[in-house]
Amino acid sequence: MPETIKIEDAAPGVAVVTLNRPDAANSLNTRMGEELLHAWSGLAVREDLRCVVLAGEGRHFCAGADLKERNGMTDKQWSAQHEVFEAMIRAQLAVPVPVIAAVSGAAVGGGCEMTLACDFAYAGEGARFGLPEVGLGIMPGLGGTQLLRRAVGERRAIELLTTGRLFTAAEALDYGLVNGVAAAEALMATVLEVAGTIAAKAPLSVRALKSVVREGSALHLPEAMELELTHYNRLFKTEDRREGVASFNEKRTPGFRGR
Repeated sequence: MPETIKIEDAAPGVAVVTLNRPDAANSLNTRMGEELLHAWSGLAVREDLRCVVLAGEGRHFCAGADLKERNGMTDKQWSAQHEVFEAMIRAQLAVPVPVIAAVSGAAVGGGCEMTLACDFAYAGEGARFGLPEVGLGIMPGLGGTQLLRRAVGERRAIELLTTGRLFTAAEALDYGLVNGVAAAEALMATVLEVAGTIAAKAPLSVRALKSVVREGSALHLPEAMELELTHYNRLFKTEDRREGVASFNEKRTPGFRGR
């Protein structure tokens, strides 16, 4: 059984991964990195999965790497730990269904990077974000520089990275890092409602949409449009497409099966 995270199904097709070190502000230690790597790898192959929510137990989402654990580490130990974290974030990015962050409290350092590695995010009103590694003599190493630039733009990213300043949920919404801000007590309900909406859609379409948007961002427009058409031409031949059109005309809720 995992010690530092919890995994549960909140609804059909909707899994919730909860960082579970509340006494340490859910800071990321080696064990959590290993357990998240295992969790993301397992979720990636679940055929019934439609959406994942990533949240933190207690007041905070994740206050970054556990600096108490890192204190006194040799360079070799630090490198070995970071290899675990690198594999973890790549496994998160490889999950084929949408992953939504539900951010309360601190999402700093690695916590901010895990938020950025989600497909989109909602924040509680009291959430705080930041990538303060520059003040520790390092820099983000879990995709933070690249994912932040993609989310907020180059000029804003360089400002936030080089000052290391923390910013509010309202600022995160203004910058484009989160998609919405909710009252803290309503945050999970808000995110689970969005996850439920996604879970009710055609699952092959949802997976294709995530793939095309992610992969297409690295291509020139003509190639990206060809990628889109490749997936489109596959989808219109599916049972789910026929079910979607039939249910619309019959004025009933579709019963998508992922076929």
